Parts: sequence; C-alpha cells; structure tokens
Amino acid sequence: MTRLPRVTGKDVLKALLRLGFTVDHIEGSHHYLRPKGGGRLVTVPVHAGEILPLKTLKTILDQAALTVDQLKENL
Repeated sequence: MTRLPRVTGKDVLKALLRLGFTVDHIEGSHHYLRPKGGGRLVTVPVHAGEILPLKTLKTILDQAALTVDQLKENL
C-alpha cells in the first residue's frame, strides 16, 4: 500500500481539477467539486497553508473514487 502524502487542501484541489473535476460551489473554506459527467460531490477544505489530516485526505480520496497513486501523479 502506498503511503498518503502530506498535502494541503489547495494541493488536493489543484490535483482534482487536473483530473477533470469542476467546482460546483464554495461555502466558506470548503470547496465542493463534481467529477466530469456528474456524480457524487467531493468536499475539500482549503485552510491557508494547513496540512490536511490523513483521515480527511483518505475521505476525500474515497469520495472522489481515487487511489493514492492517482493523486500523487497529479500533484
């Protein structure tokens, strides 16, 4: 199993946009994205320079149906 990278919400947001997700809406510091072609919302908290907790990153990957390797390739 590949280790989860230590990344910020901004880094994850950029990676998801590269993968074809689009921003559905923003509420405060949380960005809500949808995959191309529609589907389940993915919530990414973007707090200035803060590293995402590993559990939060794992939840984002589960919501986006991505593997750690797919995320790393697009960071």
